[in-house]
Amino acid sequence: MNSGLPVTKLNKLVSLETLALAAIAIAILLRIVNLGSREFWYDEVLSLLLATGEKSAYQTPGDVPIALAQYTPLFSIPIESGFGAVIATVKKLLLNLLRGEPHPPLFYLSQHFWLRLFGNSETAMRSLNTLFSIGAIASAYSLGKVVIGHRGGLLLAAFLGINPFYLFHSLNVRMYAPLVLWTTLSATALLHLIDQPTNSTANHNRRYQLLWNILLIGAIAAGLLTFYFYLYWVIALGVLILYLDRQHWWQHGLRLAAGILLTIPWVLWGAIKQIRSADLKRFGALKDAGSAILAHLQDISQTLASNLVLGDWVTSLPTITIVIVGCLAIAFIIASSLQLWQQGEQKKLAVALILGLLPLLIALGLDIVTKKTTLNFGGGRTMIIVIPGCLLLLTLWLEKAISSQWRTLVASVFLLLYLTIGISDFSLRQRSIFHSVAELITQQSEQPTLIAMNSKAWGHVLRLAYYTPSKAPIMLLAEHPADLANSLEKVLTNEPQKYPRVLWLESENPVWSKLKTPADIEREEQKIQQILSKQFQLTQTQNLMGTMNLDNFTVKIYNLSANS
Repeated sequence: MNSGLPVTKLNKLVSLETLALAAIAIAILLRIVNLGSREFWYDEVLSLLLATGEKSAYQTPGDVPIALAQYTPLFSIPIESGFGAVIATVKKLLLNLLRGEPHPPLFYLSQHFWLRLFGNSETAMRSLNTLFSIGAIASAYSLGKVVIGHRGGLLLAAFLGINPFYLFHSLNVRMYAPLVLWTTLSATALLHLIDQPTNSTANHNRRYQLLWNILLIGAIAAGLLTFYFYLYWVIALGVLILYLDRQHWWQHGLRLAAGILLTIPWVLWGAIKQIRSADLKRFGALKDAGSAILAHLQDISQTLASNLVLGDWVTSLPTITIVIVGCLAIAFIIASSLQLWQQGEQKKLAVALILGLLPLLIALGLDIVTKKTTLNFGGGRTMIIVIPGCLLLLTLWLEKAISSQWRTLVASVFLLLYLTIGISDFSLRQRSIFHSVAELITQQSEQPTLIAMNSKAWGHVLRLAYYTPSKAPIMLLAEHPADLANSLEKVLTNEPQKYPRVLWLESENPVWSKLKTPADIEREEQKIQQILSKQFQLTQTQNLMGTMNLDNFTVKIYNLSANS
């Protein structure tokens, strides 16, 4: 009996509802505090470029230096007057999406108009997604409430709010934060429509039905116009209808169809063009059956590990660690499902599994048929739509399978685990690489400086331009690793003593143009060192490490020798 006293005291000190409300408050606070706590990462700066409508104006650096300040205007919407000018900019934005961008327009359009109102700082750009994520937390409460009850709604909202993966993407200028909002909102609206009597004549029921109809149709259209893989979620909603309310399948089916029909203009004008120009070869092809099975199992485990446990830590951890965590997540899903089945919660369990796992299984099935590995693309973020359903399973397990004596303690452990992972991600991991480069440049900001970078990747070039003061006399020579030495030698030979300082910025991952072997890398490094040593003296070396190899750089500063 003594072993139960601490648990009993915990239950008396804090109720499960209070614990959930505290977690929700912390989740919102973490978002606000971290709005500007880290710099834009690779894909975020592309979102900014697309939102301004200026992607078509971006020019990849050539083999001669270009003023870095020439890129600065691309981060702002051009000064314009009149409604016609605004329409022209929006049209340019949409046309840019058709030139290689594989995503629908809604996210970029919303960021475009937000940018007009609040500017292009990290805080301003991330604040819209933060609002979307807070809306998703509120919607998760409604989803949990309609399935489990008030306390279940609070728990689901708390788990979603501090889920490390969703916390990261709530502060990420990409389309994943609003995607979860459209996911939770559509599921909530559908379940409310299924629960409400369809033949009721009461005015208040009619008003509520109209509201849920609008939210369901609108959320489906918004989801499809935000991310194409949202179609997997729509299919899952169709299966949910057949499971819960087959009698009225055609009414619900019309609602889903109405949401899909709202997207037809974009599908006919834009989506078909994007599909035709999509680069599907990047995913490779699986030929051997044995290796294919292992690849698919690894994809599933890594996707669940990132979405349900590790968050953005997956970009830094070894693959084996991620796979082990993913296997533990799979084991928990199986064990909790069996326990809920034994408790007689088959119906609610099925709802959670349909919403949480069916989209994942659809994506897996397509990968098997097409012999591709797309499931874990982007560190699992393409499957972020499974988070609400999987967390609904966790909440259901806590509410129905864990005794009331232990429920608060077990919930506290899960919430504390999520908070620890999420907070450590933002506090312990370096996300100020290009800030550091800018600080090195501004140490002698009055001196003309040549930046020699072994990458032409737009994510590297644009972030360098975004964080470097535009008034500094900085020229950029960005070349493929195999060409940088030759181009640098020509520049320094043709214009000797033009640059008192050279900053050699060597990327660990130049993107699409990496040298094949370590020997090739070492050879090119030696060439550059020999070229620079003729006129310059190495004065400073600094290694910059980010959360992924895209952000790992070695910076070497060379100053012109006195005898040159």
